Amino acid sequence: MFLVDSARAASDWDGINATIKKILEKAKVEIVSMRKWDDRKLAYNIRGIERGTYILCYFKAEGQKIQEIETSVRLSEKIIRALILSTVQMTKEDIEKDTPAAKAEKEKQKTTSGQQENEVIEQGDQQEDFQAVQDLIFDEAAEDIEQAEGAEAEGPQEPKAVSDD
Repeated sequence: MFLVDSARAASDWDGINATIKKILEKAKVEIVSMRKWDDRKLAYNIRGIERGTYILCYFKAEGQKIQEIETSVRLSEKIIRALILSTVQMTKEDIEKDTPAAKAEKEKQKTTSGQQENEVIEQGDQQEDFQAVQDLIFDEAAEDIEQAEGAEAEGPQEPKAVSDD
């Protein structure tokens, strides 16, 4: 797990990733997976930095290479901290699990697509309502026309007398 300044990560994400890859490749390790884990407020300021971006990286390395990696991290200006742990028991499924950042992105996309879907449904409902009103108007107009045509066919009619009984 590598910790970098969030502001620097936002402005130079590719540069941060390149730095980490360069450190790991220099140590001749095999990178299995590398992705953003999350962006969080730090428990305390480190070098005046309040927020950090965590980058989760799985790699295969010999034990003696770890010290070389840690030394390179300490010399790097872009990486604030690093934590290297052994993950012998990790399965491929465990490594590929969504990180908090990936979950947040999926939720954001889900919400966005849900809003778009709701808008489409709402537009469809509005179109159905419009069509129903339009059909009703046309049906009433057709009835009026039929009545008018029927009245013309019968000819002029005498007014009926209304009795007071």
